[in-house]
Amino acid sequence: MCDVSVDRPTPSCGLQQHLHDVLAATDVSFLVGGETFSAHKCVLEARSPAFVAELFTGDTTTRGCIRIDDMSAQVFKALLHFIYTDSLPEMNEQEESMMVEHLLAAADRFELPELKLICEDILSSEINENTVTQILDLAIQHHCETLHVDCIEFLEDHPALDAVMAADDGSLLEHVAKSCPQLLKDLCADWCDDGFIQNDMAVCT
Repeated sequence: MCDVSVDRPTPSCGLQQHLHDVLAATDVSFLVGGETFSAHKCVLEARSPAFVAELFTGDTTTRGCIRIDDMSAQVFKALLHFIYTDSLPEMNEQEESMMVEHLLAAADRFELPELKLICEDILSSEINENTVTQILDLAIQHHCETLHVDCIEFLEDHPALDAVMAADDGSLLEHVAKSCPQLLKDLCADWCDDGFIQNDMAVCT
């Protein structure tokens, strides 16, 4: 009795090359801010049905590209990067600060909740006396509940509120009164207990 073994090379299935070829074969292009971006419709549809529903309808094509006029090329590039990688591209602090508001708007527009949470977290870390009014406006406009709460909690800190109100021209109270009247009434109840904004009670009612 004897055992015979034969070494035979295992045929390569070429999966890696196949995936590379598939990813290289983009089937849709976008013209944004004078730049052209290529992508895969199936990836976009899987990640954001709202993206496909909005951009693949209507007369928005230019030379075979889908034209997007209301977004910068830099923001769209970051948006595509997130869709493909679940992460933001590398940015320095200044770039991140400049882009986060636009990315939040895009995340809300195209129903990308994970990107929205990332943007909310970045904006939350930037809340201060000079930015809280603008960030609260963004939170209400784009339905960001966590960011909204963070802004209100910041305003409930009376020293911080003193500084905000000293620089505010009344737009903060007016805006919150229109967008979230019940929340403003709750805040006013706390503030007025301390005699803080007796002159602004008309805004609360």
